[in-house]
Amino acid sequence: MESSASMDGGVKYDMKYIWVISLVAAMGGLLFGYDWVVVGGAKAFYEPYFGLTSPAMQGWGVSSALVGCLAGAIVSGVLSDRLGRKRLLISAGLLFTVSAVGTGLAQDFLWFNVFRILGGVGIGLASNLSPMYIAEVSPAKFRGRFVSVNQLMIVIGVLLAQVVNWLISLCDTGLVDNATTEIILSSWNGQYGWRWMFAAEAVPAGLFFVLMFFVPESPRWLIKNGQSGEAERIFGRIGGQDYAKAEVADIENTISSKEVGAVNFRDLLERKMFKVLMIGVILAVYQQWCGINVIFYYASDIFKSAGYDVKGVMLNIVIMGAVNLVFTFIAIGTVDKFGRKILMLLGSAGLAVSYGLVGWSFYAGVEGGWVVFLTVLAIAFYSFSLAPVMWVLLSEIFPNRIRGAAMSISVSALWIGCFTLSYFFPILNNTFGSANTFWLYGLICVAGFLFILFVLPETKGKSLEQIERELVD
Repeated sequence: MESSASMDGGVKYDMKYIWVISLVAAMGGLLFGYDWVVVGGAKAFYEPYFGLTSPAMQGWGVSSALVGCLAGAIVSGVLSDRLGRKRLLISAGLLFTVSAVGTGLAQDFLWFNVFRILGGVGIGLASNLSPMYIAEVSPAKFRGRFVSVNQLMIVIGVLLAQVVNWLISLCDTGLVDNATTEIILSSWNGQYGWRWMFAAEAVPAGLFFVLMFFVPESPRWLIKNGQSGEAERIFGRIGGQDYAKAEVADIENTISSKEVGAVNFRDLLERKMFKVLMIGVILAVYQQWCGINVIFYYASDIFKSAGYDVKGVMLNIVIMGAVNLVFTFIAIGTVDKFGRKILMLLGSAGLAVSYGLVGWSFYAGVEGGWVVFLTVLAIAFYSFSLAPVMWVLLSEIFPNRIRGAAMSISVSALWIGCFTLSYFFPILNNTFGSANTFWLYGLICVAGFLFILFVLPETKGKSLEQIERELVD
């Protein structure tokens, strides 16, 4: 982390202040990551508890929160350009807290899914607004790094959920290796342990809810809504008065007087704007259809099919999370140096090869450590490329006047992609087998590589207003 002040072309940035407000906003990413992945470790215990035996019901248990994610992303699109980023992030913190407690107390599958969906609404809001907020307060030179911190927090949330699941599973000394459904159902984990896996999220969720009251509103949103004086004060805190005046003037030049305080969704249908929107939508769907979330959601099933017992599965999931965390630091260190495009290309190529080998392993009946290695390798490629860089790009490519709505549409597409991926995986896996399913994801990664190579623009080192002029004006 930089010192409290950093020079850039004569501008002295208060890096400590930028880090603090960015990390608080990125706590939405931490909760996103926890809520997103905790179900993968808990499913081995709540499925017997609720008597989930069909692939469709199992898929709904894993993916019901994604319905809320879509709803939250849509709500964000409707309200974020009107109400601002801060108030909706506060609301997300409240929803995360209620969901964590409610899911932990659920007595039947209906209420389990109701509270999971509420948490999903929080994810939808946070996934849209946390990276957007960070992008809007960050200087151009450091924006990729700061927005990538949101992905780092997502990864920390993922690892936190995996560690919590693993530690809680170890508390049940009566849970033997290769436990049957009946043994799991009669165990402490099968009755209570899985509840604590969900309920533990209430601690960071409550902290996020409180801390969000103390960060400023996005200065770009303030200018969009006619509050340039307050925006100049915030920019002044970030980079001094000369920087603040220049930023406010540059932003105001991208917003006409008739657009102040207004949100015109028809702007999204303008030819150039629609093209940029489609780039965002395709990137968002690709990040999901690349198949990595199947590994996160269904890690226990994948490792069981590779020959591991319950405790081995939980430990392997923690290893996955640790690798995810380590390789996210590569993205933070390189995204502003090498650029967005090269990282996306490397990740797509690596995923395609990894999935090809995973598919071959299942086809050839190879089990054990080799499958774990390939799974971890796929996560490593994803963690320094598609995972963080897609969020950086989505926070950058849309114009000030319609950024909230455009990003909401892209994030909504992301959650539709995530829902279809996670819901249909058990069905695809049962129908076509694990080998063919992973080969399908490999082909999708090849298509994504070609799209990035020929269509995706590079945004490294450019201000949001410069990107807007190049892509839309």
